[in-house]
Amino acid sequence: MQTVHTIFHLRSTVDQWRDRRERIAFVPTMGNLHAGHLQLVERASRAADRVVVSIFVNPTQFGANEDLAAYPRTLNKDSLKLAENNVHLLFIPEVEEIYPYGSDNTVRIEVPGLSGILCGVSRPTHFSGVATVVAKLFNAVRPHVALFGEKDYQQLLVVRRLVADLCMPIEIIGVPTVREQDGLALSSRNHYLSPEERRQAPALYRTLQWIGERLTAGVRDYDSLVGQGITRLEESGLRPEYLAIRRAEDLAPPQVVDSQLRILGAAWLGKARLIDNLAVTLKDQG
Repeated sequence: MQTVHTIFHLRSTVDQWRDRRERIAFVPTMGNLHAGHLQLVERASRAADRVVVSIFVNPTQFGANEDLAAYPRTLNKDSLKLAENNVHLLFIPEVEEIYPYGSDNTVRIEVPGLSGILCGVSRPTHFSGVATVVAKLFNAVRPHVALFGEKDYQQLLVVRRLVADLCMPIEIIGVPTVREQDGLALSSRNHYLSPEERRQAPALYRTLQWIGERLTAGVRDYDSLVGQGITRLEESGLRPEYLAIRRAEDLAPPQVVDSQLRILGAAWLGKARLIDNLAVTLKDQG
């Protein structure tokens, strides 16, 4: 596995692959890699001839009081994991490489509609930061395909809208969430959980499952289901930030004819902000 730190050296290698008409897959990460990231890498290996992974803790997607400084950085361990999982090129840029005029003075990309709801309510600048860095990385790597985890489902839709609206010739593949045995979605921030909080944390996924079961059983009072779900989270010791039933395609409130839904939630447990979602297909709609 080759490791590079500049866009110049990144492009030098990628351009050689493109000249040989090799298909390139890209997995952008912020490091502190777990099995969920490695699942993206494995899927990337099946989708292309070459796999590029980036590790970059992006400052523009963190709010003023968020954990940018404390975000775990484990470059040596991450590099070993990627080398063992058929990654061809690892891109680890400095902040100045991605934001040569400073992260506060960079050109920014906004994705209207999707960015201001759900996670975007409490993190109003987050998805602009995500869209901006993803666009920059896409322009640097020039992949044929890029892979994102479905755990961050809103982010996945933001990236798909970005690619479609800016006419980028990149296929976006969403990869299902990887979970612990008790259902907790893997996350780089799970290490913030104390042992007791770790035992409580699966309540978020269990609540999503409970709502999904009610929906598939024919219940259609979405507001009541959300209210009951919030109560369940609170009784489990979590502090809900939001819980919502949305149309899977664009996260709009579902209409009677919509059959593909996503149940999405975010909740705090100690210092950890947990997010998760669940796909539901309704029958006999319309």
